[in-house]
Amino acid sequence: MNAISASEQAAALKGPRALYEACIASGQLRPDPDQVRVAARLDQLWHELRGWTPAPPPAPAAKGFLGGLMSRLRPEAEPPKPPRGVYIVGRVGRGKTMLMDLFFSCATIEPKRRIHFLKFMQEIHTRLRDLKRQNPGMADPIPPLADEIRDEARLLCFDEFQINDIADAMLLGRLFEALFARQVIIVATSNTVPGDLFQNRPGADAFRPFIAIIRRELDTAELDSENDYRRGREQDDATWITPADETARRRLDRIEERYAGDAKAEETVLHLAAGRDLEVDHARGPVARFAFNSLCAKPLGPPDFLALAQRFPVIVVDDIPALTPDDANVARRFITLIDALYDNGNLLFVSADDTPDHLFPEGEGSDAFARTASRLAEMGSESWLERAGQKDDRLSRA
Repeated sequence: MNAISASEQAAALKGPRALYEACIASGQLRPDPDQVRVAARLDQLWHELRGWTPAPPPAPAAKGFLGGLMSRLRPEAEPPKPPRGVYIVGRVGRGKTMLMDLFFSCATIEPKRRIHFLKFMQEIHTRLRDLKRQNPGMADPIPPLADEIRDEARLLCFDEFQINDIADAMLLGRLFEALFARQVIIVATSNTVPGDLFQNRPGADAFRPFIAIIRRELDTAELDSENDYRRGREQDDATWITPADETARRRLDRIEERYAGDAKAEETVLHLAAGRDLEVDHARGPVARFAFNSLCAKPLGPPDFLALAQRFPVIVVDDIPALTPDDANVARRFITLIDALYDNGNLLFVSADDTPDHLFPEGEGSDAFARTASRLAEMGSESWLERAGQKDDRLSRA
């Protein structure tokens, strides 16, 4: 969406439904009945939050006989229940993120935070390690971590809620239970209904209590419009080159020259927060170039891909093969890579055996891959290339 106008600023003071309607009136959005319904649910939450005051953190309990007697004589009143959050689910490109962002821009509750869920999970793992290192005798770091998150954000908005890792699946149940107990309001977007999160994978049974928590605390709002608003945008087919042959390699060479300029190719090492190192064999100024198998056929994960996204504005990938059902793990890593690049606003240029829509047609996770195909379509648009160039001076001068 473009910069918000004065009329839209005025509408934002009336809530996300009014702001959505103002964006339609200005021509930025087209009317969509499904979006209207979800906007109305977010508008309800917006009004509920305006009339609700979060309970303050509990004061330390008085110790000894006198403290116990006083607590019985003056029992604390039950704080009012917080409003229910919203879990927005639907197919790719239907406007879930747009609606959540409209809501977030209007929300008056403070502090608040909007973050991609992949990045949030990486932060959580880092903070848990830090807490354990700083407090070697700490029996359970989840409560103090939840206290920190509550102090930083009374409203948490997660984009692209997904669970791909068993360690995340086991951690989230306890963490979210603690956040809800501290009256943190959560709004999330996802392509997966709560009951299907992390299903058909080892450890799925242990994850079901978390699904029950989501259903207990959040209302599911389905966005099932027939329109994929990422499709039909202006495309630059130079970002996704097929087939992956010698001609494609030469085209990627020229793209690399354009963005790297006078920088020389070299090997470099990225030092990750977890204490590991990630070797990049071909780094050239703002550009990093990889063979597909060196990224997605190796046991790399979100910390590696986030580090690459943050260090190199331009990523070039050679020789993406067509993926079979046996390549589910490779496809999952590719999805994670694209999520990191998309959320960070990177430029991506690749050579591949097939188009994104046909790269992984069947196998575990092929439904989730549809989101990746849609994101890749957007990342190949002229508007994406323009935004990325404006975001990083090294690219705007290319």
